[in-house]
Amino acid sequence: MGDLLLVRHGETEWSRSGQHTSWTDLPLTTLGEEQAKSLAPLLTGRTYALVLTSPLGRAVRTAELAGLTGALPEPELHEWDYGGYEGVTTADIHRDRPGWDLWTDGVPPGPEGHPGESPEAVGARADRVLARVDAALAADTGDVVLVAHAHFLRVLTARRLGLAPAEGRLFQLATGTVGRLSTEHGRPVIAEWNRRP
Repeated sequence: MGDLLLVRHGETEWSRSGQHTSWTDLPLTTLGEEQAKSLAPLLTGRTYALVLTSPLGRAVRTAELAGLTGALPEPELHEWDYGGYEGVTTADIHRDRPGWDLWTDGVPPGPEGHPGESPEAVGARADRVLARVDAALAADTGDVVLVAHAHFLRVLTARRLGLAPAEGRLFQLATGTVGRLSTEHGRPVIAEWNRRP
């Protein structure tokens, strides 16, 4: 059975400044493009049963620059909907809500169409993606790679390991990095994390 590779997109202006970015479709910075290109050696030489990307441009562009071909957009890979905290830094939120924590306190509703998500809602999306991943891995024709966003991939990792969605808080994930989830003695494990060339 193959491995599940997780690729966080390269840097954007808001990832650099620490602003919560879900639906705002910012391009990669120059550094973000370089980060994406640098991932190619970590991703080539493998056979992929399935390559999925978030539909947002920063993820699609990262996949392209990293040399991943045949990538399919998957809406479920969209970043956590931050609702009213879109574009806001944690430091700014703490001015009004000291001690606020995304993983336990959630987000207020945002503009129409962006009600915000709880960890459980993001976890439900991650579970649906993992069902698709498992079907592809069961065919035993190669690895699966997902190119997406930090908070979503952190929740997905927690779910893959059998943890509650909010336990994604344990897995910091830098821009332009690769993680590899594998198995050991039939159990899911983290084989590599935050890898760069």
